[in-house]
Amino acid sequence: MTHVVGIDLGTTYCAVAVADRSGSPSIVRNREGENITPSVVMFQGDTVVVGSQAKRSAATAPDHVVQFVKRYMGETKPVYHSETGTPYRPEEISALLLKRLKEDAEIMLGEPVERAVITVPAYFDDLRRRATQDAGRLAGLEVLRIVNEPTAAALAYGLDQSFADGGQDGEGEEDGASIGTVLVYDLGGGTFDVTVMRVEDGDFTVIATDGDRNLGGFDWDGALMNHLNGAFMASGGPDLTEDSGLQAELRDKAEIAKRTLSNAPQAVVVLSAGGRHEQIRVTREKFEEITAELLDRTRIITEGVLAEAGLGWDGIDRLLLVGGSTRMPMVQELIQRLSGREPERGISQDEVVALGAALVALDAAVRAEEAAEKRKYVGSGASVESSSGDGLARLTKGKVKSIKDVTSQSLGMVVTDLDNHDRQYNAVIIPHNTPVPTKKSDTFYTLLDRQRRLRVQVTEGDDEDLAYVKRVGEGTIEIPQYPKRAPFEVIYSYDVDGIIHVEVKDGTTGKWLGEFELERPDNLSPDELAELGDRVARIPTL
Repeated sequence: MTHVVGIDLGTTYCAVAVADRSGSPSIVRNREGENITPSVVMFQGDTVVVGSQAKRSAATAPDHVVQFVKRYMGETKPVYHSETGTPYRPEEISALLLKRLKEDAEIMLGEPVERAVITVPAYFDDLRRRATQDAGRLAGLEVLRIVNEPTAAALAYGLDQSFADGGQDGEGEEDGASIGTVLVYDLGGGTFDVTVMRVEDGDFTVIATDGDRNLGGFDWDGALMNHLNGAFMASGGPDLTEDSGLQAELRDKAEIAKRTLSNAPQAVVVLSAGGRHEQIRVTREKFEEITAELLDRTRIITEGVLAEAGLGWDGIDRLLLVGGSTRMPMVQELIQRLSGREPERGISQDEVVALGAALVALDAAVRAEEAAEKRKYVGSGASVESSSGDGLARLTKGKVKSIKDVTSQSLGMVVTDLDNHDRQYNAVIIPHNTPVPTKKSDTFYTLLDRQRRLRVQVTEGDDEDLAYVKRVGEGTIEIPQYPKRAPFEVIYSYDVDGIIHVEVKDGTTGKWLGEFELERPDNLSPDELAELGDRVARIPTL
């Protein structure tokens, strides 16, 4: 069986991992020998440079460098135009990152890498999950699963000896005994997620999750950039944000200062422009003051997830910090102040998500292999016993038996009021934090006599007011012609990857009318996937 890799496709850094047949995951280093690869792409004519070299060029060639593309996943607007005017969508830039990661893994593993599990923030919606899948396909990968980052991290922590040894009162034994209720605080470079899950006897069950896809270390860098630029201008220097090269250099220096302040009480930043040369001193206290609002946003989301889970801090047995931005002392101090105890940091925050994804990848590969064998024997007329479904338990010596996630968004439908056709509202069918995979339905009624078609517009969001929800796709299906107010059951299903499927049943006859593919105008069409896939394949990545 060829390797199936787990990929953490991060906003600022990516990581790749693979698990062996014994269920032990390990990081696959890139061609430079690094465990993590900067999520930076630099265009050089017909070639792109990916990773550390591209990141080092951000200040010298800012107009040819693309960073933080994960923040734009699911958007149709191009994030880059080449020198010849060719537009590049976020999926294409992400595909170039993935292509480089794929090639590096093939070099290190000594064999082709064709299949992967890719992680996403728990709060990514259907549009962004589809876009991530599409990026994998454009890179030449078969994406077996999309996995939520906090879930992958908890999975890796659950198998880590230091985490297992942290049990109290006899809990947390090596054989996968009960670990308890876990809160995962995941603050990465560009996104923030909080997940509460129950880990018991090898079953990883998510209870509640929430987050903000536009909150991460990038924003702390931005706040520090504004502070440094303000201080430089106050000393008589020019506005550094008005020049793309100077702005890129300022961001790079702000990030370095942020990292310094995680280990030292102060940092000195040297800025030069317009004949001015200034040394600006920043203390950790000042940095925490100018970013207090950002940290408080994470607190509000965290406490909201606890409330939705029906728990207080005393109901949490483990506190896990995930994501490179949790290295900031202010984050650790916040969690300790709120919970009254020290959070755990047993595995590198930059690698833990990829390690967990590798375990899911191994399980997905084994299940695919078993399914192929079953089809082969069934095709030959042989009798095959059904699988026990305990692939992960076998691979991890019983430590992980199952992974059960929840919906990150409420799913609903645009409904027209039967008595007032001018009024439309959102009707939730699958509530937020419903365990997945799931299938739920509701019955709706035709508006007109002999109505020929039923239009389903899928929404994401809890509010009844359509102004506060997102329409992610729609589809139309032919229906029998009945008098008005004929019932039709609309069935939504949400698979393990967080992708939506829609079916319709005739409420009069009970006959199933079919499942239809949602038209998602913001995602790539099959023709676009084919065209862009060819283009990505032709671009050399260095």
